[in-house]
Amino acid sequence: MSVLKNIAEKEVLRFADQIAYADGQVVSKTLVQNQGIGLTLFAFAKGEGISTHESKGDAIVQVLDGKGEVTIDDEKFILETGQAIVMPANHPHAVYGIENFKMLLTVAFPA
Repeated sequence: MSVLKNIAEKEVLRFADQIAYADGQVVSKTLVQNQGIGLTLFAFAKGEGISTHESKGDAIVQVLDGKGEVTIDDEKFILETGQAIVMPANHPHAVYGIENFKMLLTVAFPA
């Protein structure tokens, strides 16, 4: 039984092509969500974001397309295609699309 969902198996693909932008929205597509790990694709329309919150797991944002801003502990980081950043567990963070912006979010939860 596969833990992956919403994605083809045994097929070469680009993560950025697996989710589409929608005007005025943040679109998400969950690939894995369980007690140990979460993998979610996000597509942020320009000017859209996710407000400040915290997670119980360490997270990695990997930029697949565009340009976004990640705020961690009130410090702002600008990320572009091909770049990544770690958001440590239990630290306030937010994400904002400076332009259309796609990312893969990986969250590793403590055992």
